[in-house]
Amino acid sequence: MLYLASQSPRRQSILKDLGVKFELLVPSDDENAEALEIVLPQERSIDYVSRVTLAKLEAAVIRLKSRRLDWQPILCSDTTVSIHLSDQDIILGKPNNDAHALEILLKLNQKKHQVHTAVAIQMQPQSRPEILLSSSDVYFANNSLEKLKAYVATKEPQGKAGAYAIQGIGSCLIQKIEGSHSSIMGLPIYETCLLLEKAAIPYILST
Repeated sequence: MLYLASQSPRRQSILKDLGVKFELLVPSDDENAEALEIVLPQERSIDYVSRVTLAKLEAAVIRLKSRRLDWQPILCSDTTVSIHLSDQDIILGKPNNDAHALEILLKLNQKKHQVHTAVAIQMQPQSRPEILLSSSDVYFANNSLEKLKAYVATKEPQGKAGAYAIQGIGSCLIQKIEGSHSSIMGLPIYETCLLLEKAAIPYILST
């Protein structure tokens, strides 16, 4: 079995599609999970997503021990959206409200941006975590202001890094991608399968 330290329905759906048996190991109400996602000064987006993923994994290990659960490997993942503007690597987090969502979408509109997803697994209590990174380029079409506002009105941007969901209506705004569709959704299937194989966790194509 596997523990998934994520509340993301998309990550859960991908693992189910892979035929992986897992249980959720999510933060308690008294945990400040969002504090782990604070961006450090001058931090590159690739470094950020790797650091946050490992920090979330470490918190999950502590959570498992505090709940006195039987040990099983723990899988954790994090996704960040970034764009290069004026030679700066700008991380675009989750919108605070509709106005903020529209502001983010206007920055992305008619431009290329990057989506980085790190996935990590802790196989044993004292073992070193294994982490892999997947990076993709996403190209927004030249969407009208009215179209962006209509998308914001669907409320789909809320809770999404970069204020859009490629697996949802947000795909209407995107002209093309170069990279991994599942990674942009939040869990890179290829890299995840490599980690599952390394941990000897069966999935639908394992031999």
